[in-house]
Amino acid sequence: MLDVVVVGAGPNGLTAAVELARRDFSVALFEAKDTVGGGARTEELTLPGFRHDPCSAAHPLGVNSPAFRALPLERYGLQWLHADLPMAHPFRDGTAAVLSRSVGETAASFGPRDAGAYRRLVQPFLPRWDTLVRDFMSLPLTALPRDPVGLARFGLVGLQPSTWLMRRFRDERARALFAGLVAHVMAPLGGFATGAVGLVFALAAHARGWPVARGGSQAVSDALAAYLVDLGGAVHTDYDVKRLDDLPPARAYVFDTSPTALARIAGLGNHYANYRYGPGVFKIDYALDGPVPWTASEARRATTVQIGADRAEIGAALRAASREGRAPDPPFLITVQPGVADPTRAPAGKQVFWAYGHVPSGWSGDLTDAVERQLERFAPGFRDRVLARATAGPPEIAARNANYVGGDIGSGAASGLQLLLRPRPSLFPYATPHPAVFICSSATPPGPGVHGMSGHNAAKAVWRRLRQS
Repeated sequence: MLDVVVVGAGPNGLTAAVELARRDFSVALFEAKDTVGGGARTEELTLPGFRHDPCSAAHPLGVNSPAFRALPLERYGLQWLHADLPMAHPFRDGTAAVLSRSVGETAASFGPRDAGAYRRLVQPFLPRWDTLVRDFMSLPLTALPRDPVGLARFGLVGLQPSTWLMRRFRDERARALFAGLVAHVMAPLGGFATGAVGLVFALAAHARGWPVARGGSQAVSDALAAYLVDLGGAVHTDYDVKRLDDLPPARAYVFDTSPTALARIAGLGNHYANYRYGPGVFKIDYALDGPVPWTASEARRATTVQIGADRAEIGAALRAASREGRAPDPPFLITVQPGVADPTRAPAGKQVFWAYGHVPSGWSGDLTDAVERQLERFAPGFRDRVLARATAGPPEIAARNANYVGGDIGSGAASGLQLLLRPRPSLFPYATPHPAVFICSSATPPGPGVHGMSGHNAAKAVWRRLRQS
């Protein structure tokens, strides 16, 4: 009998398997697809030689992850690459606000009226960042914080709706950039604790940047899988699990799946019936005949570029997708141009580029024209650079990754109390009614992102249970 079976080889399933194997438990991992990766994969989606990331491409949470930083992933090929700027937010006048490694450069891009306000917002937390990030990404409620005063101070600011935090700024440049940061988790701007979302992304950039993985996001998953094998773990791909009986006997089963799938496989009935999924996304991967022709020079130097004319436009796009049940036009776009930092992604002189906008859950329309009209506002001539495109709406995204129900790449709505208490309110969110079954996906704290911390936290819960038995 194995000690642990892990189902799902996304970053969280891989991290959980590694953490357990490091503690001398026998571990086998089973993945339905033919390769490991989940939301961290790399494929040639358009033309030969163009390496695209079908989901996550830039990794501010990955490079800052306490779990990843404790593992020797660089020995297994993971290399973080940084552009001059982590992120840029261009405007119609050809200028841009930026999120830089430097607080000073970031503040200066907002203009003199908001530079001081931004410094006062982020500087109290930066010296404590490594401790803070461990505290708010670790086991919720049951773990003693290492810096309770710092965490409480962060909570007083972060638990506010982002719309309250944005009142600190007087001009649109800072407000638009911060609204875009919040929109990375597809949460309405006025929601509970959305201030923390924007603040975490900003602090992550100042601390260690928003890098890409050399060669593609698959490098993250491949490094974790290679380390797991070296630790004695087994990895099985092309293995679709329909019920627990499909798996070998084990003392514990850990699922990097959606709560819906887990309930079906493990026979948990309606245990997660109240879990809510969020809006979907419509994503386009491009092969380009050269760099994106951004009007703003800052956008040409950044790996991630947010596209929204102002805070009102961003907020309207989020409301349309999450509350009004319609596709926004113009959409708010998150775009990544990995080639700015990693020239290995495309043939010489060419570029890969991806962009996604928010749409209602399960939406089956085509957002291509709206996306490209929005890009042309900030990069005139963009369409002329397109060699090929691969589009994926919510049905295609859900087919690629079963965790993305309705095209929700966050594996669950990041709004209301569910932003913090996932997949249901509990002191032990990784446990289930079945004493041998656990969940470790992005549906558990700390939530979406390629950081492995949900897997790390779930592994702690598993090894504590196993050592008690």
